[in-house]
Amino acid sequence: MTKTALLSLLFFFLFFNPIHAQLQKTDPLYRTIISKDSLLFSVGFNTCNSKQAEAVLSENFEFYHDKDGFSDKKKFMTDFKNGLCKASSVYRYKRVLVEKSTQIYPMYKEGKVYGAVQNGEHLFYEREGSQAEKLVGEAKFTNFWQLENSDWKLSRSLSFDHHAKETIDQGMVFNNDQEIENWLKENKIPTLGLGIIEDGELKQIKVFGDIQKGIPAPYNTYFNVASLTKPVTAMVALRLVSLGKWKLDESLDAYWIDSDIANDLRHKKLTTRLILSHQTGFPNWRWMNADKKLSFQFDPGTQYQYSGEGFEYLRRALEKKFGKTLDQLARELIFQPLQMNDTNYIWDQNTDESRFAIGYNEEGKPYPTEKNKTANAADDLHTTIGDYGNFMVNVMNGKNLKPEVFQEMIKKQIKIRDGIYFGLGFGIYDLGNGNYALSHSGSDPGTRCITFVLPKSGKGIIIFTNTDNGTKIYEKLVLHYLGEEGRKIADIENR
Repeated sequence: MTKTALLSLLFFFLFFNPIHAQLQKTDPLYRTIISKDSLLFSVGFNTCNSKQAEAVLSENFEFYHDKDGFSDKKKFMTDFKNGLCKASSVYRYKRVLVEKSTQIYPMYKEGKVYGAVQNGEHLFYEREGSQAEKLVGEAKFTNFWQLENSDWKLSRSLSFDHHAKETIDQGMVFNNDQEIENWLKENKIPTLGLGIIEDGELKQIKVFGDIQKGIPAPYNTYFNVASLTKPVTAMVALRLVSLGKWKLDESLDAYWIDSDIANDLRHKKLTTRLILSHQTGFPNWRWMNADKKLSFQFDPGTQYQYSGEGFEYLRRALEKKFGKTLDQLARELIFQPLQMNDTNYIWDQNTDESRFAIGYNEEGKPYPTEKNKTANAADDLHTTIGDYGNFMVNVMNGKNLKPEVFQEMIKKQIKIRDGIYFGLGFGIYDLGNGNYALSHSGSDPGTRCITFVLPKSGKGIIIFTNTDNGTKIYEKLVLHYLGEEGRKIADIENR
C-alpha cells in the first residue's frame, strides 16, 4: 500500500469512523453528560446552590461569554454568588436546556474516551419577587467535559449568541405604552416620568399613569425629586468655579461657620470639593444625632459618608458670599440659561399644583406635600422630566464648565465600593475600558428617582416615580434603554 493510500485511510478513520460520531440519546456517555448538565444548572444554577455548581467544575475551569468576557473558576463562582444569586436581589433566574438542540461528541485519545463536547441551546427565564416567571432570552453554548479521576468535570464553556427572546421583543412592556401602563399598575406605581437621552440629546419624554385618580398625568408633570436636588446645587457651585468667582479648595470658614461646630477646628478643613464628594465627616442630617446638633463623625477628607448637611453648609456659604439665596443663584446660573422654567427649589406662586405628582406609600396612601419656602440645597427640588433631562444633557456634555472643572467633576474623588466612586456632585460607575456613567438617585417618602448618563456614548435615562415602590422598576428600565452599558451598571449594583 502506498504512503498516499495509508494517509487517505487514516484520514477516513479519523474523521468518518462512526464510532466517533455524535452520540445517540441512549448512549451511556450521552446520559452521563446530560446528568452532569442537570446537576450544574437544574440543581446548581436554578436553585442558587453554589456548592453543587462548584462541585461540577474542573479546578482549571474557563468560561467564555460573548457579553461578559473571560472568567476563571474563582471569578465565575464569585459572580454566581454575588451577582445572579445575591441574597438581596429581587430577581431569580432559571436556565432550561433545549433538549432537541443537544449534541454530544466523544473525544478519544489512543482509543479511550477522555472528554466530550456538548453543543446546544438554552433558554433563560426571569422571576421578579412573587410574580410570574417570564422567558427573557436564549443563547447557544459549547461545553467541554473532561474525565478527571473517573469523574466528569466541566473544563471549558463557551456561551454565545445571547439575544432577547420573543417575550422581550414583542410581549414586554417597553414598546407599547398601554403595556407600560399595565406594568406600572402591577407594581403599584401611580406615576412614572421617563426621559431617554440618545446621541447626547434628550430624545424622548414620557409620563405614564395618573396625576389624580382618572386624570392622566401630563408630559410636564412636576415631581419632587428628593436628592436629585444635589446635582443641581453642585452645578451652581461648579459654574461659579468656572467663572472664577468660587474656589473648589478654599476653606468655607471665610463665609460660614455653623455654631454647632464653631469650637471644633476641623471646620477649617471644609471645602466645596469635600462637600460635593461627601467627605465632610457630617451625618446625613443633624437630627439623626442624639442631641440634634451638627458634629463631625470623622476628620474631613478621610472617608466617604453621604451627607445632606454638607450641601446645606455649602448653601449657607454661597448665600453669605454672594448675598443671594440659592434659588436666586440657581435661576441665574442654571435654570434661565437652560430654560428650566418648571424647576424650583421653593414652592411659590408660579408652582402649578394641578401638575404636581403627589407622593404615595406602598399601600397607596398619600403623603403630605412638601411646600418649601426656603431652598434646601440637598432635597425637595421639584421639576419635570423635560427640565431635568435637559439639565443632564448639559452635565454630560460639560457645557458651561471650563474643561478643567469638568474633569474635576468626573474625577474619582473617593471610592464608595467596588466599581462605584463619587466625583463632584455625581456618583461614578466604572464600566471598564475607560467608559463610565454619572449617576445620582433620590429617595424620600413618596418619591424614588434616579438618573444615569454615559458621556462617551451620549446615552442616558431619567426615571421619576411618586411612590415608595419606585425602585422596583429601575433595573428593567435601565437594562432596556441603556443596553449593554445598562447591564454593566446592573452588574455593579448587584455585586
